[in-house]
Amino acid sequence: MLDLLTKFQVMKKWRLFQATDFQSLMYPCFIFCRILGIFPYKMNSSIFKLSKSCCVVSIVIICMICYMQFTFLYYLSHGRKYISNVPGTLHSNCYYLFSSFITIITHVLISSRMRLLQTIMDISSKLPSKTYKKLSKLIHTKDIFSFFSFFTIIMMCYYKLNFDLKFQLYTIYVSLVVFQMDMLYMNCVCILKACFKKINDNLANFREPIMDMPYIFNWIHQGNPFLLMELKALEKQYLMISNTVQMLNLTFSLQLLCSIILTICEVTFNLYFYITEWCISTLRNDDEDFISKMYKDFWFWYFLISIIYQFLKMASIIWACETGKNQALKIGTTIHIVFNSINDENVKNELQLFSLQILHRESIFSAKGVNMDATLLVAIIGNITTYVLILLQFLVMSSSCERNNILRE
Repeated sequence: MLDLLTKFQVMKKWRLFQATDFQSLMYPCFIFCRILGIFPYKMNSSIFKLSKSCCVVSIVIICMICYMQFTFLYYLSHGRKYISNVPGTLHSNCYYLFSSFITIITHVLISSRMRLLQTIMDISSKLPSKTYKKLSKLIHTKDIFSFFSFFTIIMMCYYKLNFDLKFQLYTIYVSLVVFQMDMLYMNCVCILKACFKKINDNLANFREPIMDMPYIFNWIHQGNPFLLMELKALEKQYLMISNTVQMLNLTFSLQLLCSIILTICEVTFNLYFYITEWCISTLRNDDEDFISKMYKDFWFWYFLISIIYQFLKMASIIWACETGKNQALKIGTTIHIVFNSINDENVKNELQLFSLQILHRESIFSAKGVNMDATLLVAIIGNITTYVLILLQFLVMSSSCERNNILRE
């Protein structure tokens, strides 16, 4: 009865684009995760608790995923039931191996993820309601629109595959789990970025009165102990947020690293299939056949949409991590500005300690040593561009060789 009352209160409190706390902000994401069986938690008085029945469901799902993965690998590698060429077999093996691994790790790390969500909820409880409303416009739009769009795309794509029903359901499920875990990670990064921004804004407010009343400001703060107490509170908050970033890196490191590799593999293989299947027709002067086939063939649009989706998803995650890291680094700059604006020696000493704390605890989002920043995105784009140029050069050379052979004959 208490659980039903709690759910009713959350439903009544939740409004789209009008979040007021962590629960209402993450409500759409939690609903989609619960549908997929990767949110086996109960909410009692703002505390996450594991549900035993949902944990049993997670164990059953892990066993089914392992069975389906071994069965599918047999059909792909030995049975030749679905794939008849080597690139297609490699592509399918990479996709299903990494997707299944991410799904299994997601169900195994339910306890670690629960502690992480509990910590983020406790930290974000100090954010103002205005910040929650701004975040809800981004997170609610992203979660709802992207989930239903991705679900529609994979339903259309996998309906065209010559798979049994159980393999179609298996493919759709692991794809949705990978997608939803990436969205959950991005939401957590956005919330932590807002927490860093709040600390930076509070520090910036220390120096705002200098512009209008410099003498009164200095006189007040030279003998004001409340500023020192507030500064120590900000140091404590920064330490908690920095520890949460490390916890986030540990919890999502395996899933995120596999998601990066999966994205690179998907973009690479889809580019290969796209170029070899259709662009080679243009090299052979079959322009009319190519254009008519391009607009009629479903798989042309599948490869194109898949490339765009994988790239945009990874770019969005890297954007969130990059802006979050920049917001954390901005705190150090604000500390030095405030340091030059205050005459109180006690406050200056505390600011120096705060600066040293930031230097010793870098708030960088990473996955097993791979930093999620703009450098990673540039590296991915560079590798893809190099691969495309090499492949196009190879196709041009092979096409010219075929033409020369035809002329000789």
